[in-house]
Amino acid sequence: MVTVERKREAVILLKTKMVSERRSCQLLMSRSTCRYRLKREPDAEFERAVKELAVRHPRFGYRRVHALFKRGNLTVNRKRVARVWQKFGLQVPARTQKKKRAERGGEMPAPVATRPNEVWTYDFVFDRDAAGRKLKMLTLIDEFTREGLAIQVGRSFKSEQVKEVLAEVGAERGFPNFIRSDNGSEFIARIVTEYLAVNKVKTAFIEPGSPWQNGKGESFNRRFRDECLRMEVFGNWREAAVIAETWRKYYNRERPHSSLNYQSPREFRRSWETGQALLREKSTGKLAIEMAQTLGA
Repeated sequence: MVTVERKREAVILLKTKMVSERRSCQLLMSRSTCRYRLKREPDAEFERAVKELAVRHPRFGYRRVHALFKRGNLTVNRKRVARVWQKFGLQVPARTQKKKRAERGGEMPAPVATRPNEVWTYDFVFDRDAAGRKLKMLTLIDEFTREGLAIQVGRSFKSEQVKEVLAEVGAERGFPNFIRSDNGSEFIARIVTEYLAVNKVKTAFIEPGSPWQNGKGESFNRRFRDECLRMEVFGNWREAAVIAETWRKYYNRERPHSSLNYQSPREFRRSWETGQALLREKSTGKLAIEMAQTLGA
């Protein structure tokens, strides 16, 4: 698509070739558009603020940066942010796409989360420290609110450690109805499955080689890798654990999530809880009116 500026440049070029402005505009664009000039001066302070956010969050696009402005109680049109984004070429580098399989048989296994703390999912993410030593990280999320419930970092993981993470989060939040995972040895170990059974948690294992059946977990892990792991060089696993936990808290409390209408996971959970409380209040009031009408009759 040819921009207005390029068309104006073409009109100027034609004028140097002894073609009148009127005739050039007939060929390329309206004369009023050609003569129009933006009267508003660029806001240097606003542009600086946009660029600072882009540097601070290099994997964010202009929509998510606009959400950060809104959170700061600054009324800004999203198109204005987009114009600055385009002006300074602040496009997010494209992520390398993996080649998809020809067949992706199988749908996401039941259940689908309909409320907080109903379905959890956990998985492992791998990285290396500055010395090239392996880092293994257990991520645990709530599928409905997208909250990161835990990111546990170590050199290796045994099923007993997986159980300890579940016990710690379960003691704080209560246990879910279901937990989704792949068929990794740490997840199918007897000590873990028996612990889940005791706490009345059903397991939902995805099919081997079918990561798309755990879409929300894969999405969280992708964001974690993209916005945290690739931005840092870890001296050791303890440093990685501190940085990962800091990122998890930021993700839950502040990071705008496009699937949650650019709310953070915690903001989404609180708004959902507020909505449910209002529904219960209305339902209680309606029931009281019906009882009063029945008694009055």
